[in-house]
Amino acid sequence: MSVEHASERLISRYARGDTGIASDEVWALEAHLESCAVCRGRLSAVVDERAPAVTALVDGVWSELAPLLPRVHPMPPRRRWALTLSTWASPVMVPWLCMTAVVIALAVLLDLTSGQSAGQSGHGISVVVLLAPVLPVLGVAASWARGLDPAYELTAATPRAGLHLVLRRTTSVLVLVISVLLVAGWLTGTSVAQWLLPCLAFTTGTLALGGLIGVTRAALGLVAVWAAVIVGPTLAVSRTSFALETDALPVWGTLFALGTVVVIARRGAYTLLAAHR
Repeated sequence: MSVEHASERLISRYARGDTGIASDEVWALEAHLESCAVCRGRLSAVVDERAPAVTALVDGVWSELAPLLPRVHPMPPRRRWALTLSTWASPVMVPWLCMTAVVIALAVLLDLTSGQSAGQSGHGISVVVLLAPVLPVLGVAASWARGLDPAYELTAATPRAGLHLVLRRTTSVLVLVISVLLVAGWLTGTSVAQWLLPCLAFTTGTLALGGLIGVTRAALGLVAVWAAVIVGPTLAVSRTSFALETDALPVWGTLFALGTVVVIARRGAYTLLAAHR
């Protein structure tokens, strides 16, 4: 298969440090340079020709480091599976996932003991359905939060940071949470349709707002709104809200689609550190 290389114009602008290059183009070029020796050679030639000060600086640093390299112990070989795992999950996700599993287990227990699961009563309150839409949201925030991930600066500075990494980690959260919720729904007789679309809509809504105010702030805001508008009134009147009935599924589908469009349209926003807030 033929490989599409970066254009001479883009490489030249990148070598000069042109700040007018779009962030998604910079990300794509840096990701391409990681695996393309041809383009790295072209970039090196351009730097030698048009940025001699950079070349002199690199040569000066190398002349200082070269005598020290024989004294440095080699790094242990990287495990490919560990590197791959780090792009799909953050270490801070582990305690959150454990907490989520405990919350779902308690919700299942409450549904079974109270006899209010969706499969047993059309008008009862299913705690599983009530909590399911917001459970993935907190996991997404935990996997992309500036205050929770000690390596967030390194993560945000890598060429593959941004929407690519956000979607990978979001997918890992959804796969794990939805798997547990499927088991919970089977135990309580809850229809998948009642909670799956709300889960996806809240997740895309968190990412869409996260590009503006930060993923963590967006997640906390949506959870607070859900608790005030849906959870509180539902518990007060002891009746499942219309938002969690099958008649509301077209609305959730529309919100999911709108959130997806916004995330794609603002994909460049996730390369900024502000998205980690």
